Amino acid sequence: MTASAPARTAAVLVIGNEILSGRTKDVNLGFLAEQLTSLGIRLREARVVADVEADIVAAVNQTRAAYDYVFTTGGIGPTHDDITSACVAKAFGVPLLLDERAVALLTRHYPPGQLNEARLRMAQVPQGASLVDNPVSTAPGFQIGNVFVLAGVPSIMQAMFGGLKHRLVGGPPILSRTVSGFIAEGTIAAGLGALQDRYPQLEIGSYPFFRQGRFGASFVMRGTDAGQIAAAAAELKTLIHDLGAEPMEMEPA
Repeated sequence: MTASAPARTAAVLVIGNEILSGRTKDVNLGFLAEQLTSLGIRLREARVVADVEADIVAAVNQTRAAYDYVFTTGGIGPTHDDITSACVAKAFGVPLLLDERAVALLTRHYPPGQLNEARLRMAQVPQGASLVDNPVSTAPGFQIGNVFVLAGVPSIMQAMFGGLKHRLVGGPPILSRTVSGFIAEGTIAAGLGALQDRYPQLEIGSYPFFRQGRFGASFVMRGTDAGQIAAAAAELKTLIHDLGAEPMEMEPA
């Protein structure tokens, strides 16, 4: 993949009332963001969606039309409120079917007599979908079109993603560099805006902090051209110094 290749984009849909209520703290988004960045795929949008059919269907259709990849987490378990699979099927306009491949996996996993009707719900996938392996608890996720439907339990979701990465086509590696200083954002804002204008291919973000009893900010430059990032960092260091602060190189935060 060359540097001139188009950037690949993605969205994440975190599905579940337990996330919106605060009962469960989501950690899947951070993991997926890091993994996608490492593959050269830019995460452009993330949503938390309630267990409401119309909302899930709308979110899936909107994001799959706008981005190269969509990843959903949550809502594919055995209980009545696990409706993600059915909603994705509805979004694609296909029936939700009992998948023989998934049934075989679950049959081997559960002791005789333990594969009840509720657990069989986890073998239902949209017609035409391919399975996503679950090496932790067997019940698979699935892919249909550019949508990947994954479990909500972090350890299972991470294992699923590890097994599907080879299906993804990445773009140029996304590089980053961080320069910080004990300087107020209001002081550097004009110069930082001018720097962004000079380097339109980079994403330059400002992130304030309070450390050692002092206010400051970290400035993160992200892009695919290492030369541009280095040049912008050099200019930024000069800008910070000229404004009376000492520039510091730090890991992205």
